[in-house]
Amino acid sequence: MSVVILDFGSQYTRLIARRVRELSAYSIILPGTAPLDRIVAEEPSAVILSGSPCSVFDDNAPRPDAAVYELGIPILGICYGMQLLAERYGGEAADAGRRSYGADRLVVCQGGLFDGLDGPLPVWMSHATSVSNLPDGWAAIGATEANPHAAIGSADGCLLGVQFHPEVAHTPDGERILDNFLRIAGVARDWTAERNVDRILADVRERVGEDRVLLGISGGVDSSALALLLARAEVDHLAVFVDHGLLRQSEREEVESALRALGVQLVAVDASERFLEALAGIDDPEEKRKVIGREFIGVFREQAETHGPFRFLGQGTLYPDVIESAGGEGAANIKSHHNVGGLPEDLGFELLEPFRTLFKDEVRDVARLLGLPDAIQLRHPFPGPGLAVRILGEVTPERVEIVRQADHLFIETLRAHGAYYDAWQALAVLTSIQSVGVAGDERRYGHVVALRAVTSVDAMTADWARLPFEVLDEAAQRITREIPAVGRVVYDITSKPPGTIEWE
Repeated sequence: MSVVILDFGSQYTRLIARRVRELSAYSIILPGTAPLDRIVAEEPSAVILSGSPCSVFDDNAPRPDAAVYELGIPILGICYGMQLLAERYGGEAADAGRRSYGADRLVVCQGGLFDGLDGPLPVWMSHATSVSNLPDGWAAIGATEANPHAAIGSADGCLLGVQFHPEVAHTPDGERILDNFLRIAGVARDWTAERNVDRILADVRERVGEDRVLLGISGGVDSSALALLLARAEVDHLAVFVDHGLLRQSEREEVESALRALGVQLVAVDASERFLEALAGIDDPEEKRKVIGREFIGVFREQAETHGPFRFLGQGTLYPDVIESAGGEGAANIKSHHNVGGLPEDLGFELLEPFRTLFKDEVRDVARLLGLPDAIQLRHPFPGPGLAVRILGEVTPERVEIVRQADHLFIETLRAHGAYYDAWQALAVLTSIQSVGVAGDERRYGHVVALRAVTSVDAMTADWARLPFEVLDEAAQRITREIPAVGRVVYDITSKPPGTIEWE
């Protein structure tokens, strides 16, 4: 059983999915216009209609399959979703004349959706259209000073709408509101790490059977946890670690040492020249990812010929990878992850991706239960394409070495100050900019390196890390002093959204 979230393009849709899972209920995002059979296939106990940048007045405004309303299960409409509900049952929406964006408060909140809560409640608004007239038999269950219909409900309490966004942190009681909706809907609360491990083990055993799995491993938590999972499932597999020449400093040695100590059957392949040659002259980020994905598959095929046969290629693909690569229906392609959008059509393997429905923190919970050491489990994430997507423009051996050294000095400084775990991910980016500086008494024209550190839970959203100034100062001094080609260091204070964590 699940909570199906129909996505009409809201920037907050992924947050809705996260909040529902944090309440131990399984959620899945489908396009807002998904046909009924696709929705029913997920065995929904409830449906949530997301917000949207569109207005219900737009000619091509997206709407759900009308049969969704006939399923007889509870529906929660958020912002645009609330307007869809009101419209469907005979109410009306009107242009408010101005956009309501930011903090507001409910001065009235009543009914099951607000059980355990008393007004006034701080809420976060983001809309220009409001429900002006309620459907017959419906009631306003929440109101602000300016909006008497900030939350509405049907007579039986199964169809509910809120004009605000309960999924964002700026609505402090949003989790309780969503929890109340799940309770009203009778949604099962069995989405736990323990259940996930049991479920995934059973699925892998059933699908793989007596066949073999070639596992592409990076040394990060996702693929390392998958290696342990395959071992726990007693699946015949071989882990292949590809050194594509785009790794962090000492990465290969650390990965080999850590995984072999865990008993993982590991083959390490030095393919650095192959990857760098394939990337020569390419400066488009999407093309880089596709080239890297293609070369990875080439290496895996060669290893399969040597050690095979293998029916499956195992990958630590996560739900955010799928969403951002437009792997889900109707999703926008933010960037093609090399292991999703970067794969060639003639793959030559069946993909085995047991973590494809999990967020990063959920995989870390699985890894913890499988016994993965903290040294791997809590490492900062590192992209599969490696330093190639931390170099703006063409990837050359010289530019790789600059960003590798800068990254190492930044991480080393964080560790020295006990600040490594203050960031969920920290990295250095070699920009395509050069700027004038001074070295001694001489003018110097050097590269600009950008440092980035973020706090996050699942990589779907992130905030820039407020690192101490003395840490940033020391990192900048070390980078400009120890890497002569770098003349300037800047710090990226962009959150996600609107930015992404990586620059490419």
